[in-house]
Amino acid sequence: MNVFIAGANGQIGQHFLRELADSDHQTRAMVRHSEQGPELQKLGADEVVLGDLEKDCSDAMKGCDVVVFAAGSGPDTGPDKTTQVDQDGAIRLIDSAKAMGIERFIIVSSVGAEEPDNGPEKLRHYLQAKHNADEHLKSSGLNYTIVRPGQLTNDEGTGKVAVSTGHEHTGKIPRQDVARVLLAALDTTTADNRVFYVVSGSTPVTEALAKL
Repeated sequence: MNVFIAGANGQIGQHFLRELADSDHQTRAMVRHSEQGPELQKLGADEVVLGDLEKDCSDAMKGCDVVVFAAGSGPDTGPDKTTQVDQDGAIRLIDSAKAMGIERFIIVSSVGAEEPDNGPEKLRHYLQAKHNADEHLKSSGLNYTIVRPGQLTNDEGTGKVAVSTGHEHTGKIPRQDVARVLLAALDTTTADNRVFYVVSGSTPVTEALAKL
């Protein structure tokens, strides 16, 4: 499977590339700056392409089978950038994927995106952007997977998680384990057209997703 990764230079994206390096999938990592490419190739990217989520990325996606959106505007940017990347960038990529015949789209969302108005005030704009992107994906007709991790940490992953589709889990999860969840989602049909929450737990990742 040819996997297109938006946000490949982010923390989850880099973990995802490392996980994919030992898989049978081919990876195309999109970056904004050419100097980021060599490091991502060292991590395992088969191909690096230039693209900007605030613009049309169709050319960068040609020939891919699935899109994984692991991008984010980051904590140090203002609300305008959050809208441009987390919402509009995701929506633009979803529409491009559909127009190009790419049938599968996996997106990293957030706990709290289901009801943004109930989230902490300082996070509501971010959660609303994620919510809008998620809803657009669900209505797109694409085969979607929406992953809503809990509070992200840089701890070493354990490979074990707790997954829920019916209600939001509270808790933390290492970014490395989120990347492992993304890889597992590629390799199982149980994640097709599903929204699920994931935090650290006691069940191996592949087993947890198999029970969705």
